[in-house]
Amino acid sequence: MNEKHGRSTGDAATDLHLVQLQLTITDIVAEVHDVHHPIAGSLYYDDQKDAAKIAAEKFRAERIPKYFDHFEQALGVMDGPFMAGESWSHVDTSLFQLIEGLRYAFPQRMKAIEADYPRLVACRDAVAKIEGVARYLDSERRIAFNEDGIFRHYPELDAS
Repeated sequence: MNEKHGRSTGDAATDLHLVQLQLTITDIVAEVHDVHHPIAGSLYYDDQKDAAKIAAEKFRAERIPKYFDHFEQALGVMDGPFMAGESWSHVDTSLFQLIEGLRYAFPQRMKAIEADYPRLVACRDAVAKIEGVARYLDSERRIAFNEDGIFRHYPELDAS
């Protein structure tokens, strides 16, 4: 797929590492969902608020830093703002969406920790400047984050 769209690095080991990173992003996104549905996805948030507060505290304190440390280290392997150096990949666009979503869901926490992850923020910023992405971000087609998606902002679940 990456080769078909001109996104392959040409190095099998690097491409496989990018797939691994993409799967890791999938893991943290699942954990984001589980913060506001820690008991069961079939229950309403209001039915599991107390458990969600506990899950959010652990997620903010332990899980976000664990994942961000991993991504920050991975971004330091090659020179450039992206995981593959100067060339962007699907992983970079996923990291962009992850950071945007976490900024929406946990604005206080993100504000408190972003300075600790300069490579990750630089990657997010570089993705925002990709021509097609920048046009999309400025368009009416971009759907705003809301309480119907994975990244939901419940003020009681956020803290620095």
